[in-house]
Amino acid sequence: MIEFDNVDEAVHIANDTEYGLAAAVWSGDLTTAYEVARRLRAGTVWINGYNEGGGDMSFPFGGYKQSGNGRDKSLHALEKYTELKSTIVRLR
Repeated sequence: MIEFDNVDEAVHIANDTEYGLAAAVWSGDLTTAYEVARRLRAGTVWINGYNEGGGDMSFPFGGYKQSGNGRDKSLHALEKYTELKSTIVRLR
């Protein structure tokens, strides 16, 4: 555990790493928890729990910084496995 004095310091401590796969926030105040989750540089952030829903194929998986290269699972991963092609047809 690392002590902190305020939310800004907690977010700074959490983000001060080269990794960002997952994080968790525990708080009795959901407004604060959502704000902290939004500011964390992690691919998955749980609020008041940990490692829930991660096995669901509709739930994107991947991290930030040195913890990820894009997203796996879910619709967000389709782009990784497809190639875009544009075809233009001139109709007379």
